Amino acid sequence: HLGNLRRRDYYCNLKLFLFAFIAVWLFVTISSDEDYYKLLGISREASTREIRQAFKKLALTMHPDKNPNDATAHEKFLKINRAYEVLKDEDLRKKYDKYGEKGLQDEQQGGRYESWNYYRYDFGIYDDDPEITTLDRGDFDAAVNSGDVWFVNFYFPRCSHCHDLAPTWREFAKEMDGVIRISAVNCGDNGMLCRSKGINSYPSLYVFRAGMKPEKYYGDRTKSSLTTFAMQFVKSKVTELWQGNIFNEIDRAFAERISWLITFCADTGDCLEPQTRRKLAGMLDGLVNVGWMDCSKQADLCDSFEITTSTTALFPPGSSLAQKGSAMFIQSLDTKEIYAQVLQPLPDLEILTKSSFEHKLAHHRWLISFSFGHNDLASHEYKKLKALLKGSHIQVGKVDCVADSELCASLYIQKPCVAVFKGVGIHDFEIHYGKDALYNVVAFAKESVNAHVTTLRPENFPNQEKEPWLVDFFAPWCPPCRALLPELRKASIQLFGQLKFGTLDCTVHERLCNMYNIHAYPTTVIFNKSSIHEYEGHHSADGILEFIEDLVNPVVVTMTPESFQELVKRRKSSETWMVDFYAPWCGPCQALLPEWRRMARMLSGIVNVGTVDCQKHHSFCQGENVRAYPEIRLFPQNSNRRDQYQSYNGWHRDAFSLKTWALSSLPRASVDLSPEDFKRKVLGGKDHWVLDFYAPWCGPCQQFAPEFEVLARMMKGTVRAGKVDCQAHHQTCQSAGIKAYPSVRFYPHLGTTRRDQGGEHINSRDAPVIADILRQRLQQLALQGKSSKLKVS
Repeated sequence: HLGNLRRRDYYCNLKLFLFAFIAVWLFVTISSDEDYYKLLGISREASTREIRQAFKKLALTMHPDKNPNDATAHEKFLKINRAYEVLKDEDLRKKYDKYGEKGLQDEQQGGRYESWNYYRYDFGIYDDDPEITTLDRGDFDAAVNSGDVWFVNFYFPRCSHCHDLAPTWREFAKEMDGVIRISAVNCGDNGMLCRSKGINSYPSLYVFRAGMKPEKYYGDRTKSSLTTFAMQFVKSKVTELWQGNIFNEIDRAFAERISWLITFCADTGDCLEPQTRRKLAGMLDGLVNVGWMDCSKQADLCDSFEITTSTTALFPPGSSLAQKGSAMFIQSLDTKEIYAQVLQPLPDLEILTKSSFEHKLAHHRWLISFSFGHNDLASHEYKKLKALLKGSHIQVGKVDCVADSELCASLYIQKPCVAVFKGVGIHDFEIHYGKDALYNVVAFAKESVNAHVTTLRPENFPNQEKEPWLVDFFAPWCPPCRALLPELRKASIQLFGQLKFGTLDCTVHERLCNMYNIHAYPTTVIFNKSSIHEYEGHHSADGILEFIEDLVNPVVVTMTPESFQELVKRRKSSETWMVDFYAPWCGPCQALLPEWRRMARMLSGIVNVGTVDCQKHHSFCQGENVRAYPEIRLFPQNSNRRDQYQSYNGWHRDAFSLKTWALSSLPRASVDLSPEDFKRKVLGGKDHWVLDFYAPWCGPCQQFAPEFEVLARMMKGTVRAGKVDCQAHHQTCQSAGIKAYPSVRFYPHLGTTRRDQGGEHINSRDAPVIADILRQRLQQLALQGKSSKLKVS
């Protein structure tokens, strides 16, 4: 008997070993055979724009329409299409980078594709235009909040009017290059971003500037009309200089170390056009004043400047007519050429050395450009930083890491970069890992000084700290890592005083990352004394806040075999439990966890939610007949057998789909109302009612249905919940004034007064929000009731 048991155990263990071996072999085979980056011929640090460009190049040669005699063309194209669809999406790319294709089992991107003509003529309209910045969800906010003026073209690839505008938009971008920022957003790839900005027609043209409400352009789509509209947002002034103001204006500017660019307009030669002057004033705002002089009216003044024909000259601080060569005369009439010539002689960033570094940074906020022997980052454009950051009280300087190698080494700075020092000494700083474009650097500096994120090093890495820390282990070449950084800054502001935030570059501090077993980027970890929690949520500030809330007030019960028996197997008849049986090494399990927590919050107080770690409790999961991960089971209420359950077989494992499935197993909390019920119970009854007016064919109604059930349970005992089918009972809905589905109306009981058929409209489809509105309304009614009783007495 014992021998049979041992033999059975042996075969069972052998089966498990073979199963594990095959699973690992399949994972390695799939991951190594289908490297998405290699399929598209790009590096792992490729930007979204580079991914689009690489895919388009392949699509034009590999498309089945171009390869009718290749029987494998369809299969080959599906592979590159799948690679593109995954890598262009920030969340999917993170999953793929961390778990390979195993982490994408629930995703079906790339199963269909467009015709060759689409990729040739409609795809990535502006990707090859350097003057047009293609903005995506990840960099849109940083761009439009940088302080620059942004003129944004929201377009859709299949929109004919968008294609008609494209040549004009390109010419307009060249015309305005350097004056304002011209950009484009593909709403086909960034639907959520476009919806959040209220875009519902294409093309939609909007001007954005920090602190200003976005302004829509309604004019003709010609270059001249677009230019006229855009120039009204260039607020810098051009000063007409004459005998009465020139010396005061020049002396005032020179005292502030600001140069003057003056164009002299005489009877002969060419002076700068009024629009060119305005453009230059905008481009040089804060650095150089722009003025002009009419020599036909100011002949003596022009003579004193030795001007005999129209010309333009730059007068740096301290220059004078007596000093030969102190003014720089400019021959060009082209805006961009003049701009480049004017920037060149302007003073460079202040140089900081080891001897001055600590003193300068002790009490002031600084943006520092670290270079290695030549102008790596501090190009002539960077001379504008001082003016652009003056309003934020951020000083600007640079450090040469060849001359001051010891200083840079002490900060672990090994390559050119920009860093913001927060004004509390040299140890609290944050390095910029985004694009080197001026607008990115400005946006970063403004965000960073107000946020509470620190670049970590071995010296300041949290080790048994009393205060909890969030540490983001990342690599600068990883795009999802770079996309997460601004979200960390947002979260650090909201959680200031509760949680400290730090980032650790694993390409620099490899040994420290290895100590914590970091093998994928980004890996975000919460250190709370001896407890360590890895963040697996969405790359957003809201996701981080939700995760922290779950740590403080957990909504998911972590179960042991003993607690499972107690809570699930011996549950009360009124209780429902949902349990996720998972393994930590399983990619889809990890992807499910943030959705599982989100679902638990949605169902809080309605359904109990738990998890079982089957790696830790392997024998227990075997005994429960768990054969694959994740295994989602629902243990219903009022069940005769406590071990009875339903398994989730749905394809989608998002919070909404799981919530809908869970609620479908519960008895309805709302009731269906007929026209007679509506008149008798709602309009004539003595209960408060909240109603959902819907139509069976309406998609948003179907999405709202489980949310309304949550509301019904939240308000049980105080407000009754009912549903009216407007397809079956059209007249009832018409008499209630229902013009859109779903419509939520509140019908309070007002004593003897008969209720209005239309009720009180509630403009929300979120159960907790509606519940709060109803509770506030009930409080108002209670106070009104008390008030009327006092008046009667």
